[in-house]
Amino acid sequence: MSTFLAQPRVLWSLVRGVSRHGSLAQRLNRFYGPQAEQYDETRLRLLHGRRLIGELVDLRRGDVVVELGAGTGATLDILGAQASRCREILLVDICEPLLAVARRRAREHGNVRVVEADATTFDPGLEVDVVVMSYTLTMIPDWFLAIDNAARMLRPGGQVVVTDFHVSRAEPMCGLRRQGFLARHFWPMWFGHDGVRPNPDHLPYLMARFDTTVLMDRAGGVPGLPWVRVPYYVYMGRKRG
Repeated sequence: MSTFLAQPRVLWSLVRGVSRHGSLAQRLNRFYGPQAEQYDETRLRLLHGRRLIGELVDLRRGDVVVELGAGTGATLDILGAQASRCREILLVDICEPLLAVARRRAREHGNVRVVEADATTFDPGLEVDVVVMSYTLTMIPDWFLAIDNAARMLRPGGQVVVTDFHVSRAEPMCGLRRQGFLARHFWPMWFGHDGVRPNPDHLPYLMARFDTTVLMDRAGGVPGLPWVRVPYYVYMGRKRG
């Protein structure tokens, strides 16, 4: 089906929003099923932090990488030639329609494995070098369990790379910008319809669990709304020990 013909289905999914009934996997499957093929195209100009991952991450030969909440596997394209250095890349998600796209993308990489599993409980069976979470935490109700799981699977000194939408605390930690009252309440309401929930505790919890190496607190444009800029963060840290 062409993008043109499929577009009404995408728009209807966005208007309808994420269902409140069923498990998280069932809700995501219903929401992303009609738009999985157009997901990357429709989100390209909104997920600004994702593009920075390829610039900031420096993968070493033999690294084992896990992406929790990998969706369509678009991070593979962003990593580019770096992906071929890795011993193995595991793309983990619970949304089957998005994973179907990831499986097709993974065929071009002999070192990539796609896994249908929960980011909060997935066990790779070995210590890994890098964990990536790209616009993942805002989709997970128990997001702190995903961070705990990332810390659990990383080797000592291993690296976590996280980017997502961001709202600040009313009194943010040192180094973070304070957003106004309107922004702190508008963005959770704006994204909540689609099951995306920016949380002011993401960054403080990441900074408590890891040794911070990179912290970017930025804002980027919203397609079709040139006067609006959505806040997001990019965080990189290392496991202690």
